[in-house]
Amino acid sequence: MSGPLRLVPDEAGPDWAEQTVQLRTLPRKRRRPVLPGQRPEPEPQLDLSPDPLDELAERLADVCADAVHPYEIAAFLESDGLSDEQAALLYGRPDAFTVAEELFEKVDRRYPGPSAEFANPWRADPWRCVVRGLVFALPGLGYLLGANLFAATRMRFGLPSGMVALSVSTLVSWSWNQALAHRSYAWLGRGRRRAAGVCLAVGAPLGALVAATAGYVVGGPLGALCFAAGQSGYLAAATVLLVLGREKFLLLALAPSAVGAGVVLAVDVPQLARTVVLLSSLGLAIGLAAREIVRCLRGERDTTVLKLPLLHELPHLLFGLAVGTLTLIAGLGATVHQAVETGAAAGASASPTGPAMIALTLSLGLAEWLLFRYRAMAVAALRTSHTPAAFVRRTGGVLLGCLFIYLTTVAALDAAATVLWPGAPALGIPELGALLLLGGSLWLALLLNAFGLSWSTALICLAAAGAECAGLLTGADPTVLQLIGCGAAAAVLTAIAGPVLGRTTKHR
Repeated sequence: MSGPLRLVPDEAGPDWAEQTVQLRTLPRKRRRPVLPGQRPEPEPQLDLSPDPLDELAERLADVCADAVHPYEIAAFLESDGLSDEQAALLYGRPDAFTVAEELFEKVDRRYPGPSAEFANPWRADPWRCVVRGLVFALPGLGYLLGANLFAATRMRFGLPSGMVALSVSTLVSWSWNQALAHRSYAWLGRGRRRAAGVCLAVGAPLGALVAATAGYVVGGPLGALCFAAGQSGYLAAATVLLVLGREKFLLLALAPSAVGAGVVLAVDVPQLARTVVLLSSLGLAIGLAAREIVRCLRGERDTTVLKLPLLHELPHLLFGLAVGTLTLIAGLGATVHQAVETGAAAGASASPTGPAMIALTLSLGLAEWLLFRYRAMAVAALRTSHTPAAFVRRTGGVLLGCLFIYLTTVAALDAAATVLWPGAPALGIPELGALLLLGGSLWLALLLNAFGLSWSTALICLAAAGAECAGLLTGADPTVLQLIGCGAAAAVLTAIAGPVLGRTTKHR
């Protein structure tokens, strides 16, 4: 700590030990070499300014102009080795703090604006977010190929037999893979790619097995249980590829299902051909995921031991469970409500939730990009705001702007999907409000999760999901339940986000 803080390895030379104790702000004097027989040149007369502090102020103009307090300049001078004795000898001031105070007064403030390099450390590739939005939405086409695997003649809670098992398996996969992804990202953030590979190699197959077992316990037709098991395997492989940044590989794996679903919409295709297409996508996803895991495991073994407690993943597991429950209620709530009202054997009528779910899944890519955009603009506000109140106003405006863009896009996507969906009725104002409240709640929860408030977001979303489930089973209207549950969650999350995200320390 006695040397200058700006010393980096490239600056260190053979005589670095002597150079570190010299005052870095004063360049050493260079002399011309004296040849044999040549008389040495007389010492040149120094053109000293009336106050040597003027020259120092000129040299340190950038440092002094950016400082917000004289102590910042004093810290810089002390880091360069300026002692009180040197301040008295060189500048005629009693100590370094006096030098810093006078420098602060001599140089006008010139706070830096948001440079393109520093103001946006949270860069996100828009096309990558588009691809991620597609890979979130395209798996829904697999349900068109596997629709015949569910026994539509037998109903449970208004759903074809086997759909309940698929829903339970989906919830288990979402919650497990949410925790697995967070743990893997934690390893990658610490530079432990091999450890992340080990985590994915163990956690992904285990999560697929747990989810498939949960579906089997619920029960249903053999074809539906096989479909649930295949979906569990796909979600595990997709988690691996998304964590490791291989979205394009996942898009390649989904290509057979996307083409097959398009053919099914045009002509009738035998179930055997549909099954082959589904298995091809599943095999591609698992094979590509295994390839990426093997590449991670071939990396160098870490010499230092580092442990991450498993308990840290519990809030993310609960958050995944809550988000999955809220999404399933938004998609199947009307069907379950009708079954509760008329009997478990009754089927569902036409519902506008299909286009709404497509809009919500397609918007996830934009939601991810807006998360990066908010953090980038918050850092820019941190650089340009001169007071805490100004920073709160700037970040609050950015938050509302990002939320408005996201909800507007969700509404536009729902309108487009309704037009393209054959026979789908348009969403009414209450249904559209419920969808937007759900989307806003999820986006705010993801944003707060990024700032470390995982327990708060998990408990809030879990409370909303539990309340909606309880109301749905008692026969309450699902739209009203979503308006109340998601509305309350959005209000609480907004109340938390305002004060928390207005703290400058959260954005450093």
